[in-house]
Amino acid sequence: MVKQWLQKNLQGDPVLWGIVLMFSLISVAVVYSATGTLAYKSYEGNTEYFLLKHSSLIFVGLAFMWAAHKINYRYYSRLSLVALVLSVPLLLFAFFWGSNINDASRWITIPVINQTFQPSDLAKLALISYLASMLAKVQLQVKDWRKTLVPMLLWTVAICGLIALTNTSTAVLLFATCMLLMFIGRVPFKYLMTVFVIVIIVGGLALWAGQRLETAVSRVEAFMDKSETPFQLEQSYIAIATGGVVGKGPGNSYQRNLLPHPYSDFIFAIIIEEYGLWGGAVVLFLYLALLYRGMVTVVNSTGAFGGLLSAGLSFSLVIQGMINMGVAVGLGPITGLPLPLLSMGGTSLIFTGISLGIILSVSRTDNEVKNAAVGASAGINARVPAHA
Repeated sequence: MVKQWLQKNLQGDPVLWGIVLMFSLISVAVVYSATGTLAYKSYEGNTEYFLLKHSSLIFVGLAFMWAAHKINYRYYSRLSLVALVLSVPLLLFAFFWGSNINDASRWITIPVINQTFQPSDLAKLALISYLASMLAKVQLQVKDWRKTLVPMLLWTVAICGLIALTNTSTAVLLFATCMLLMFIGRVPFKYLMTVFVIVIIVGGLALWAGQRLETAVSRVEAFMDKSETPFQLEQSYIAIATGGVVGKGPGNSYQRNLLPHPYSDFIFAIIIEEYGLWGGAVVLFLYLALLYRGMVTVVNSTGAFGGLLSAGLSFSLVIQGMINMGVAVGLGPITGLPLPLLSMGGTSLIFTGISLGIILSVSRTDNEVKNAAVGASAGINARVPAHA
């Protein structure tokens, strides 16, 4: 009965479902540990406050993932342009009137439920879906710059530029994903270079006019300066060094008391401190497995849109994960990017769930098409009389 229910309700790639479930369990355990001190100080000793909040958000994210995977992925082609058009005023509203957190107004507070929402999460998902849709439609006319370059250039420049006003790291990540997606979609190199130059110019102007120029410059300078280690990175190094091979054990992190944002930006350092290098290796393996299953979906896709959509979303999630882990071990400048599927967050978990649900939708829909084709072929063969 349980197996039949799972086969009916959790369709698509079963390995990907398993990977997401493992990420969810790890996230609950690590966020509970990383927020223990903060919860004790802020909520009068109620150390379960963030555990309950984060667990509920994970269930919400999984619910969105389930709902997204039940929808035929082809509908997302139609929804992507609507979502892009909606993203523009939301990004502008966040810049001018958004809630200011950590010297950046990239959040909009939703009334009644008092939950913050990042329009950049919606814009990122919408732009990747739109580019996948456009590239799929112009595969036979990919060298026609009016049909290929102009619409993709306009939306890529607009969305990345608006995000760069308040969130440099997300804008850079989205731009890199878009370039990779266009490269996979066979956009000519000269068009890619045109997009690259224009986005760099507009993005630089947006960074100059926005809120994060000083922060971005200081973080790059701190990364290049080998004579002094930033405080966050120093505490991350200590967490990793003291964790050793096997770690201190669940809930035994000490650096969570000193490390800024141990439950989001530097959660990977807490994972290694408590679970050791083995724990960090497991997390890295899960991200690589997620990328592999995403590429399996691309290979098995029966249409260009499904393959490009799965590739874009898979690369976006995994590249963000690699950047976050790289920052924790000192391989890049400090960013504000959370670790997908593991860091504590609201809209981040929801839109990550939607992204994974869309990948599962591609897998589910294409499997149904193939099964229907096999069934039809078997039916035809059964009706053909055998010859003596």
